[in-house]
Amino acid sequence: MHTATEVLPATGVAQYAWLMVAIPALSAGTLLLFGRKTDKWGHWLATCASWASFIVGLLILIQLIQAPAGGRRLLDHVFTWIPAGSFTVNVAFLLDPLSLTFVMLVTFVGSLIHVYAVAYMEHDTDRRRFFAYLNLFIAAMLTLVLGDSYAVLFVGWEGVGLASYLLIGFWNHVPDNAKAAKKAFVMNRVGDMGLLLAMMTMVAACGTVNISQVNSMVPGLPMSVVTVMGLFLLVGACGKSAQFPLQAWLGDAMAGPTPVSALIHAATMVTAGVYLVVRSGLIYQASPVAAAAVVTIGAITLVFGAIVGSAKDDMKKVLAASTMSQIGYMMLGAGLGPIGWAFAIFHLFTHGFFKALMFLGAGSVMHGMADQVNMRRFGALRTAMKVTWVTFMAGWLAILGVPPFAGFFSKDKIIEAAFSLHTFGVEAPWAGWLFGWIAMLGAGVTAFYMSRLFFMTFHGKARWTTEAEGSPVHPHESSPFMTIPMIILAVFAVGVGGLLSFGDLFVHWLEPSLGAVEHGHPVMPVWVIQVLTLLLVAAGAALAWVKYAQHDVPIAVPSGNVLVRAARNDMYQDQVNEAVFITPGSALVTAATAGDSKGIDGLVRAIGACSRGLGRLVTHTQNGYIRAYASYILGGVVLALAIILGFRL
Repeated sequence: MHTATEVLPATGVAQYAWLMVAIPALSAGTLLLFGRKTDKWGHWLATCASWASFIVGLLILIQLIQAPAGGRRLLDHVFTWIPAGSFTVNVAFLLDPLSLTFVMLVTFVGSLIHVYAVAYMEHDTDRRRFFAYLNLFIAAMLTLVLGDSYAVLFVGWEGVGLASYLLIGFWNHVPDNAKAAKKAFVMNRVGDMGLLLAMMTMVAACGTVNISQVNSMVPGLPMSVVTVMGLFLLVGACGKSAQFPLQAWLGDAMAGPTPVSALIHAATMVTAGVYLVVRSGLIYQASPVAAAAVVTIGAITLVFGAIVGSAKDDMKKVLAASTMSQIGYMMLGAGLGPIGWAFAIFHLFTHGFFKALMFLGAGSVMHGMADQVNMRRFGALRTAMKVTWVTFMAGWLAILGVPPFAGFFSKDKIIEAAFSLHTFGVEAPWAGWLFGWIAMLGAGVTAFYMSRLFFMTFHGKARWTTEAEGSPVHPHESSPFMTIPMIILAVFAVGVGGLLSFGDLFVHWLEPSLGAVEHGHPVMPVWVIQVLTLLLVAAGAALAWVKYAQHDVPIAVPSGNVLVRAARNDMYQDQVNEAVFITPGSALVTAATAGDSKGIDGLVRAIGACSRGLGRLVTHTQNGYIRAYASYILGGVVLALAIILGFRL
């Protein structure tokens, strides 16, 4: 069983790791506290705060790179939070290759999104508050990935949930936006309960919630306890990372401003579940049942997201479905054990760049197309928005997994690992065939729906009209504040995968945190897997080219078959939730309310009515006449004598 290297006290610049969280948190507090007084410069303060966190993280990264492999796990103790006898929780930050990978992704991509948002939110009168929430998001996510205990992680976990609620519903004057924010908030609370129950199990079984200590105790725990712990952690991961069956909130989260969508989908919220599973990898390595649950959830979600994405006409919702599907790939890899942990994180890292790029590209398209998201009213935008077209193309090719773009080096590794003979820590060839083919076919479907998005938006004939009036739209390229972050992200989408794959650089970088990769033995040769995957990708892209670039795209939505209609309706996930959870829950609440009002309150009211009736009866005896009171006394004496005589006889 894998064990990470020893944790050492932080030295050098690593002692100031707390600044990465404190700076954006202080900036958010300043903007919220001083309100409209900061309107003119608040967005610049927030952007500088995000870049400052990146600089601190970069300096710590350099320190870790220069250290030997055995010295790349450092602990920055800030203060003792909960001293309770033998149970103690410290606010401390674990600085290791895994957490620093997330720090770089969150702060660098997040800072580029801040720069982009300066122009995107230029005309919003409440831009200062928006940037305060962005800073809060960054601070919360950094707390989540740096915390050395599940308790500190949970603080960041809840902070991310709060920030997402505030940002998704930022334009809450629109009722649908407020509903979307509430939906995301409530569904994430379901997942949060799973994480809380996992922490309670840890306290009961291990007496601690420190991540390293829990992992060290896992081999000595009963299998049933470890399984329960892993399943509860998975519930938390499903809620935060929008995995089946807690995925329904993700599409509606597109109600927020587009920079929010980029931040949630690329660098922060939805990646948290994958981090939680990989950081807790020893728990899943010790429990084949929990590991099998993770892989199964990932496989279901990657297919679910791909099907939904193939039918959507809303550009942002297609990208949301693709995020759901790609996170499914990462969860699948994370559940495979040591053969998949590093590849899951690698794909998460590369995905952060090209998914942020495509969301920012979608925002650029909206900016030039009167805030429309319906792809049926786009087409041929390559002629009017060349920078957006070229940069979006880089993201599109990366997510397809076309060499030498980033996705080829990360996603294909997960597909190869899925074909492994050893799954869930045991030899299971059937699982290798099953999950391998699911992952490979998912790549083909991904190529179809992402190519559909690309061709409907940038190729074919121009369909530039507004949806409401049908009046013409004159698209235009976005400002440099929006295009420069897209260009930078496009460079990473092209080259970061190949660069970090050279000599297994990224895999070796993670070894102090995750251990050496246990190379699996796939059920078919690796070159066959790669060739078949690329053929499926080419077939999916070619089908989309013929259907959406060569042929006219109707503005009216075709009726479609049963599967298409179901996918447009998110596979009826809201209806299922309504029928399975909301309706029975409402009925239970109604019954409880009726029991409370008719039963408990009715009994109380009945007792009160009896008391009032008795009071009215007694009132008639209080008439103020002395003769009446004398008769009462006489009657009492007679009654007492009768009772005494009755006992004596």
